[in-house]
Amino acid sequence: MLKLLVNKIFYGFLVTLGVVIVVFFLFTVLPGDPARMMLGQRADLVSVEIINRELGKDQPIFKQFLKYANDLSPLCILDTKNPDSRIYFDKEKYGRGVELIQFSSRALIMKAPYLGRSYQSRESVSAILLDALPGTAILAIASLIFAAFFGIILGVWSALRYQKWDDHLTMIVSVLGMSVPSFFAGIVIAWLFGFVWHDYTGLEMTGSLYEVDPFTGMELKWKNLILPAFTLGIRPLAVIVQLTRSSMLEVLEMDYVRTAKAKGLSPLVVVVRHALRNALNPVITAISGWLGSLLAGAVFIEYIFGWKGVGKVTVDALEHYDFPVVMGSVLMVSFFFVIINILVDILYARLDPRVRMQ
Repeated sequence: MLKLLVNKIFYGFLVTLGVVIVVFFLFTVLPGDPARMMLGQRADLVSVEIINRELGKDQPIFKQFLKYANDLSPLCILDTKNPDSRIYFDKEKYGRGVELIQFSSRALIMKAPYLGRSYQSRESVSAILLDALPGTAILAIASLIFAAFFGIILGVWSALRYQKWDDHLTMIVSVLGMSVPSFFAGIVIAWLFGFVWHDYTGLEMTGSLYEVDPFTGMELKWKNLILPAFTLGIRPLAVIVQLTRSSMLEVLEMDYVRTAKAKGLSPLVVVVRHALRNALNPVITAISGWLGSLLAGAVFIEYIFGWKGVGKVTVDALEHYDFPVVMGSVLMVSFFFVIINILVDILYARLDPRVRMQ
């Protein structure tokens, strides 16, 4: 198990490093002057040069990348005589840095990853993303709970009704759920349930978890979670239905299930205690793996439904060419994706001992 964990962490580090390299060079070569984006197109040349110098844009691209990697790394080397290096000890903006080793004019510092500042608001990118992250996490978890609960129930029912009309109907609907793009489903669902049938559903086309009312102040709107969570959960629901159905059909043919039936146990006890428990291993693994995909796939859903999260923040930043926010959001989502995949692999190794032998 320890060897498996070390291998997964090493591969996760390589993936993260690859994402950092791609993100940096992709957004570095994109057109646009960061200083002009901050100061406006009428800014004087002296102010533009000062901003570009602060951002390191006057340096060769290789040195810019080393500075970017140094900012992102939890362990970095800083020049203690350089006033700019003290930003890592600004507790209000960047958190507390811990000096580990001092050598000459440089020091090895342990700190929180520094993602830079927004071109538009000059606010810390980390603060912007951490403010939006709970909304994305709530949306992803809610959609996963919805997909897992109804996916397992429909999958078990479909297996028990094998080759019946409701089994065929469930399979047709699940295939349709996997085939329809999420952004198209989101537009249709928002229009139908939030506009056409609004008088019956009471749901809105757009809305976030928290909304500001001019009379009562901040209000918690749980009903705004229903449509985006349902839309985001359609695809994992369809996958879980088919996976549960195929796993249940395989388990129902096992000898121990036939023995349980021969003992006169009720059908409910046979299905729940004997069949379903042994059929859930691949389903649990699939459910765990979907969390990272839902975090990454919430971008269009959040934008369509006006849900405040990392996805909506990213799209808004793209519209205003606020590249530090976009780069930070991509890195944050990829980091969580890697961590979740490592945890899923460990969970799968615990459920299936054969994985440890590989």
